Amino acid sequence: MRRPFAISLVLLTAVAMPATAGATHKVGHGEPGPTESLTVVVKPNPIVYGGSTTIDGKLTSSTRAGKNVVLESDPHPYDNDFSNAGKVTTGPSGNYSFTERPGLNTRYRVRQGNLLSPVITVRVRVRTGLRLSDRTPDRRERVRFFGRACPPHAGTLVRVQRRAARRWVTVARTRTRDAKRCSRYSRRVRVFRDGLYRTVVARHGDHAAGISPRRFIDVDLD
Repeated sequence: MRRPFAISLVLLTAVAMPATAGATHKVGHGEPGPTESLTVVVKPNPIVYGGSTTIDGKLTSSTRAGKNVVLESDPHPYDNDFSNAGKVTTGPSGNYSFTERPGLNTRYRVRQGNLLSPVITVRVRVRTGLRLSDRTPDRRERVRFFGRACPPHAGTLVRVQRRAARRWVTVARTRTRDAKRCSRYSRRVRVFRDGLYRTVVARHGDHAAGISPRRFIDVDLD
């Protein structure tokens, strides 16, 4: 009577073992694969009109080398209609790089197949020049501040500013006027003491505010 019982126990064990192996195999198939990502970085940002910036990043994937990466752009007024702006191939580590020279504020993103990077905005500053009619004027003399703002935007506010107590203080205002290739501005300001000056052209939708080089005025007190 003991032998039939033993045989039944052996058969039951043999049937149970393949079921356990199958369950372990299914768990293995259910594990997620490696994560894919596409980063994007821009430097410098903002840039001055006429300048360039570098857009680069990295593709993280099990097969990241030698992949085609497409740069897409959407210039102001940002209608979300991205168009092809360039294409490169990733390096051995998945790195890529583009050099861009946008003429106005522009949004960019990078695509690799169905993988998209975040959207970044490159801001383009108005290129602003500043000249002075006299850098060593007498006290209370009027000095003419003048220069160009590119690209042209007639009627844009221009602030003449003086450095004071770790901040910039506006001492006069004017507006740009039409010119052939760039807008121009001019403003006479009475000066009383030595100081560091600059001009700032206000921002508008398609360009960021322009900031001129700094100019030092040495007032003659004699």
